[in-house]
Amino acid sequence: MPHEVLARKWRPQTFDEVVGQEHVTETLTNAIKSGRLAHAYLFGGPRGVGKTSVARILAKALNCPQRNGANPCNKCTSCVEITEGYSVDVMEIDGASNRGIDEIRELRENIKYMPQSGLYRIYIIDEVHMLTLQAFNALLKTLEEPPEHVKFIFATTEPRKVPVTILSRCQRFDFKRIPPGQIVSHLKKIAQDEGIEIGIHELSIIAREADGSMRDAESLLDQVVSSIGPKVTGKDIQDILGVVDTGLMAEMTEAIIRGNQNRCLEIVEDIYNAGYDIKSFYSALMEKFRNLLLIVVGAGEALENYEEDGLETARSLAQEAGLGKLQAILDLLIKREEDLRFTSHPRLVLETVLIRLCNLDRYLSFEQIIRKIEGLEKLLLGRIPESPGQVAETSARRWNQVEPGARNWEGFLEFVKKNDRPMATVLKQWEYAGIQGDTLKLSGGGESFSSTYFDDTGRKQALESYCSAYWKRDLAVEFVRREEGPKLAGENQATPEESSQQTEERLPESIEKVVRAFEGRIISKEKIKGGKK
Repeated sequence: MPHEVLARKWRPQTFDEVVGQEHVTETLTNAIKSGRLAHAYLFGGPRGVGKTSVARILAKALNCPQRNGANPCNKCTSCVEITEGYSVDVMEIDGASNRGIDEIRELRENIKYMPQSGLYRIYIIDEVHMLTLQAFNALLKTLEEPPEHVKFIFATTEPRKVPVTILSRCQRFDFKRIPPGQIVSHLKKIAQDEGIEIGIHELSIIAREADGSMRDAESLLDQVVSSIGPKVTGKDIQDILGVVDTGLMAEMTEAIIRGNQNRCLEIVEDIYNAGYDIKSFYSALMEKFRNLLLIVVGAGEALENYEEDGLETARSLAQEAGLGKLQAILDLLIKREEDLRFTSHPRLVLETVLIRLCNLDRYLSFEQIIRKIEGLEKLLLGRIPESPGQVAETSARRWNQVEPGARNWEGFLEFVKKNDRPMATVLKQWEYAGIQGDTLKLSGGGESFSSTYFDDTGRKQALESYCSAYWKRDLAVEFVRREEGPKLAGENQATPEESSQQTEERLPESIEKVVRAFEGRIISKEKIKGGKK
C-alpha cells in the first residue's frame, strides 16, 4: 500500500477534529442544527490552518442524509464521494487557475441544474482572491440572489484583496494561527498512533518552525521521520530543519545579558561556519528574548509546553536581566530587524547589533538623557519658575550659560543675536556708552524705528533680562537720545562750545571699537598739532 503523507492522512473529517478554530466550528455547528444557513461563506486566514478542510466538512454536513447532529457520518455515499473528491454535487475550483470571466460564466450556467443526490450543489472556490475583477463582477448577481439549492464557500489567504461588494454578500469567518501548544498536542497524538518516538522538546521545535500552520507541522514531522526513521532526537531535527542548536542559543542569550561580546562573536562564527541562516537565527533570538520578557512580567506559564528543559535557566536569566534591560534589548533587536532583512551582509549587521547589545549599560536611554538634562537645568537655574510671571527671569537664567571671558558690547550683541535676531539688529543702531553702577547706558536716537523700538515695555524688559544674563548681575537699561542733549552721568562737564563740537564731530570708528572693547569712556579730548584731535 502506497505511503500517505501525514497531512492528508490526518486531515480532519468532522468539526470536532478541527484544531484551534473553535470560534468557527461552533458557529457553523449551531447554524446547521438550527437550519440558519447562509448562501455564501468566506473563510480567510493563514495557510494550513483548516480553511479548505472546514469547507469540505461543511459541504458533507449539508448533504449528509445520516448526519449526527452537525457532524457528517463519513459513511454514506455522499460523504465518501466528497471525501474522495469525485462528488458531482460538490465542486472544488482553484481560483488561481480558473480566474477569468469565461470560467465564471460557465459556473453561472451550471448552477441552474439541481443536485443529483444531495440537497445542495456546493461550489468551493479556493484562493478566491486570485479571480479577476471582471470575474468578481460576474459573480455579484449570482451571490446576491442564488438559487435555493446552491451554496458558495470561498477560501483565501488574502481576504483584503476580495472586493467589498463580494464580502458584503458573504458570511465571513477569520481563521487564526494555531497556538504552538495545540500543535504540539496534536503532533503528540499523531506520533503515538504512528509509532514515532519523539519528545515534547522536539515537537516544540517543529511547532515553532510551523509558525501556526498545522499542515506545515505535519509535513515537517513527516519529513523528519522519512529522513531518520521513527526514533527522533533534538539533534536530528536541528540538522534536518536547519534549526540553530538550543545550547548555542542559550549561550548567546546568556552572553548578551552578561555583556560578554567576545563570546557572542565566537558563537556567530560557529553559526556561520555551520551553515545556519543568519536571518533565521536573528528571528529565533528575538523569540528567545520575548520569552524571557514574558517570564519577567509573570506570563511564563504559556512557555511551559515548548521550553520545558530550560525553563528554570530561562527564569534565572530573566530575573538577572530585569524588565528594563530586556525591554531595551528587544527594542534594539526590533529596530535593526529591517536592516538585517534587506542587507547583503547579514553577518556584519548581526555582529554590530550584538556588540551594541553587550554594551547597553554604557549607553543612556532617552529617558535617562532627559532626566540628566532636567537635572542640569535645575542646577544652573537654581530653581524652577512657579508662575508665568517668572518666565522672563527663568529665561534670563537659562541664557546665563555663556562661555567665560571678557564681557564686551560686541560679545553682548552676538549673545542677543543667538536668542533674538531682530532685537540684535536694532541694538546695532545704538552706541554703547558704558555701565555705571547698575545701569547700562545706550546712546542714539533720532526719528528712526530703532529710537522707538524699546518704548515697548516688554521689549525693554527682555533686553534687561539679556543684559543681566550676559553680565551676570542685575542691570537696568537707560536710553539717551542725542537730540535730548544731556551729558551721560559721570562724564566731565564741558563748556557749551565743547559740547556742541563733540556733537558735531564723532570719534573715528576704530577708537569707538577700542572704547567698547574695554568698556571705557572718553574723559577728555585734546587738540594735536595739525588740527587733529
